[in-house]
Amino acid sequence: MIPRNRKGCKLDFTQEVVWERVYLKEKCKEVGVEKEYILYEKRLRCNSIGVFIFLHSAVTLIHCFLLLMTCQDTTIIQIDIISYIGAALLIITVLSINFNEEIIRKHSWIMYASSVIAASVMVMVDIIVRSSFLDRQQYVMEEIGLRSARKQEQLLLHSILPPQIARPFQEDIRSRVAIKRRGHRTHNVKERIMAIQNHPEVSILYADVVNYTHLTTTLTVNELVTLLHDLYGRFDVAASHFKVQRIKFLGDCYYCVAGLSRPDPDHAKCCIDLGHCMIAHIREVRLNRNLNIDMRIGVHSGSLLAGVIGATKLQYDIWGNDVKIASKLEATGRPGHIHISERTLGSILDNTYEILPGTEEALNDPYLASHNIHTFLIAAIDIKLDDYGLKGAESHSYTQLDAEERSSSIERELQAEYGKLPVGAFHIIDFIRFWKKTKKKPQNTNNSSRPIVDFFFLHFRDPRLEYNYMRQPDYMLKYSVLLAWFIGISLIYIQIVYHDRGNLYYYVDGIVFITMTVPLFITWFKKMCYWRYKKDSHEYSKWACKIFRIAEFMQRNLIIRLCIYMSTIIAYFWVITVVLVDCDQEEFEVLHIENKLYHYEPDLFMCFHPWVLTNMACLIIGMSVIFTRIPLMVKIIVSVLEGLTYVIIMFFQYEYIIHHSKTTNPYFSSEYAHTYIIGITIVSFYLMERQAEFNSKVNYNWRLELLKKQQDAVITNKSITILLQNILPAHVVNVYLTSLARHELYYEDYEMVAVMFASLQNFVLDSANLRVLNEIITEFDKILYYYRKDYLVEKIKIVGCTYMAACGLDLRFSGRIDGQDDSSIIKEVTRAQRFLAAFEKQSAVPGVRNEVVFVLTTFALDLLRTLWMCRNVYEKLPIDRGVFSADMSIGISCGEVMAGVVGASQVHYDIWGNPVNMASRMDSTGVSGRIHITEETAVILRAYGIECDYRGMTFVKGRGVLPTYFVGIDENYEFRYTPEFNSRPTVNPLKRMRQKNDDTLTYKTS
Repeated sequence: MIPRNRKGCKLDFTQEVVWERVYLKEKCKEVGVEKEYILYEKRLRCNSIGVFIFLHSAVTLIHCFLLLMTCQDTTIIQIDIISYIGAALLIITVLSINFNEEIIRKHSWIMYASSVIAASVMVMVDIIVRSSFLDRQQYVMEEIGLRSARKQEQLLLHSILPPQIARPFQEDIRSRVAIKRRGHRTHNVKERIMAIQNHPEVSILYADVVNYTHLTTTLTVNELVTLLHDLYGRFDVAASHFKVQRIKFLGDCYYCVAGLSRPDPDHAKCCIDLGHCMIAHIREVRLNRNLNIDMRIGVHSGSLLAGVIGATKLQYDIWGNDVKIASKLEATGRPGHIHISERTLGSILDNTYEILPGTEEALNDPYLASHNIHTFLIAAIDIKLDDYGLKGAESHSYTQLDAEERSSSIERELQAEYGKLPVGAFHIIDFIRFWKKTKKKPQNTNNSSRPIVDFFFLHFRDPRLEYNYMRQPDYMLKYSVLLAWFIGISLIYIQIVYHDRGNLYYYVDGIVFITMTVPLFITWFKKMCYWRYKKDSHEYSKWACKIFRIAEFMQRNLIIRLCIYMSTIIAYFWVITVVLVDCDQEEFEVLHIENKLYHYEPDLFMCFHPWVLTNMACLIIGMSVIFTRIPLMVKIIVSVLEGLTYVIIMFFQYEYIIHHSKTTNPYFSSEYAHTYIIGITIVSFYLMERQAEFNSKVNYNWRLELLKKQQDAVITNKSITILLQNILPAHVVNVYLTSLARHELYYEDYEMVAVMFASLQNFVLDSANLRVLNEIITEFDKILYYYRKDYLVEKIKIVGCTYMAACGLDLRFSGRIDGQDDSSIIKEVTRAQRFLAAFEKQSAVPGVRNEVVFVLTTFALDLLRTLWMCRNVYEKLPIDRGVFSADMSIGISCGEVMAGVVGASQVHYDIWGNPVNMASRMDSTGVSGRIHITEETAVILRAYGIECDYRGMTFVKGRGVLPTYFVGIDENYEFRYTPEFNSRPTVNPLKRMRQKNDDTLTYKTS
């Protein structure tokens, strides 16, 4: 579009240049498809030659048939017929060389030398075909890219969720992305999908790496991630081999289920065989890496609930009493053995194992005793991993594809698609099928199997599609106008040469010339300016800008194009009309009779020459058909009406002149000969334009398909990003993909990270409570959204009723907390930072990235507030009070943490280190309704002005007796600040949201 400016404007030729032959040719060379296009162009020429041969043969046969039917003595025209047929066979023989691809590929000059038609490919056709070819190449590349992206999307989704419940989530993600791209607001998290399924007959395996805590404190991050990736990669491959589905792993704990995705009567044996394989793997790793590690495995058979809860970081998990029993069997098991229950032992169909009594710890475990669980041990057996094809199994991610193989695959697919490119819309077999269908006339037709365009007129069967197609700008309009101008000049020239000159001729010719020259100047003015100033920045006058805008309007408006089309045809007929009006037929008859009687030279300009006038009519018909971007139906109707009008006028008004015109065969009536030429012209131009129209329609349809593919690709890539962000923290996604591209493991080491475990207490995980748990976790995720956006708090995982999160995993954190947002959270953090700055002047407490502890503690307090609001809402509902009677304990620790991505078939992001272990211990040893923290965490929070209550010396598994603290919280779920801090006003971070959340929960649960 040309920008409006009173003084002038700049020329914008970006849209038109795409339809320039030079640009398209350079584009073909740029994308490396010029050779393929030349081959495709040869196929098109061969198709055109085939159409020409068919048409020439048909015309010859019809001509010979008419000669035989009109001649009384056929013996005198035998030589003529033999000559016509012989010439036709000679032409067919010469042109048939073009159908031998090998000869043409080696000697391309033969095509040009043997066929004028093949050598004289019109510029307009070449432009349309090149554009279609480039669109098809881009379409194929988009298709390949989209297919690859969808495969990645599916693999990523299946790495989070099993295939049996993944589809609804995939459709939900894609629909939300599509809605957001259209500018609409996506639905709230509370409306997202919850998928929980009951599985009655399964076996659950829990496996724990013995001495793991020692590894996290002695190995470097590289060594730890490499070890875990090696172990869990082996376990994933083995689980896939034994048809056991891995659920997730929690630090050193790996748990999976057999008979989950597909019912398997031998599910217990699958888990036990996997357990033997895992022990063999860890012993091999222990030997190779010289590490003191072993496996403790527990297996129990029963029923469970499996599915996904929450609104972000979706993770597939399992719940139920039998799940907890399997976990207890692992915890009370013996290293190097598989600890199984009596029910699992009874489920083994082919028991060939050595069964030993269960452990003493299992007998003394109150949970196992309360459920009357009797346990047994299966000693590890020596198995050869080679026998299972699992020796040295390496994990491969979905992005580790061989580049050369992928490139060759794309090349093969492109070549196959180029071979499928249509070369024409005219095939004899199509006519045969059409007539067969016409005769049969089936009553029930399947619209989905019908072609998208009509057979004769090639219009889209969908009126909206045809309407949009015709509304496209016609950047080929200038070529049509130029060709129409040359034909008009040719008609005027023929008129001047063959007919008497007079003032009427000059007036009409002048009007016709102006009528055709004005649109020619307007449509070509912009391109001429582009040729003149394409290398310079030139500002055009306001008159030039007006001409630019008029030309663009003519290109975009179908009505204007139709007006130009019809005015051109009317101008042509003016030229013929003047010739006909100037002819006195009665005088011509008298002079013609006298000429025959007295044998004197006739006056050539006495009246029109019939064959010259018929040729002029054929030129008009040809131009009427090949004018671009006019509906083919309109062009065919106009051309047929032109032919009929001409024939009717000639037969009824000027019958004597036509009848006495000469023909190549004296026995063939002149009337038939003229009609025959007009008919052949209409059919020939129809077939030729049918090819061009077909290419245009195919090109347009490919463009639409290309847009759909591009939109699908955008949605798929967005979906992949969402899925990756569901597995990994947002800042890790790009780094992780880069690491995969280099076939490297991803890991990081952090100096200061705060880790939180929040567990619901007294919460029975049955089907009714799982729905309540989903509501609670969804509300937690809503809170997380604000913290994740502003303070980069990351949800790590959910295990049962435990919510794990961390803060400080993104190094951009320190730059994000200085934002100018007016939210209450930021205000509270800013005040705490000011207090910390004053505190640091009076103490030696370092403040390096300690904000993460304060932010995560604030997040933990918001979780307590949210749970308090949920409890109040459920207490007001007319439901069983036992459905929701939970409270929550929270544990927080901080310090140096390692993070990385491990796993084979299912990549998994996790964090390791002493803070993770200590936060878990703070949670397990905590008190409901309180935030239990370590001494290091308490020191940092006190530096931010928060009071911390000393709990006393607490026994921590693996660390002994340690001093621990509770975060100071009053009865209104506010922090208790130190006296120095209380002099400043404080703000509840979610005070303005509490009423809104309360109403939301009330509406949702009702």
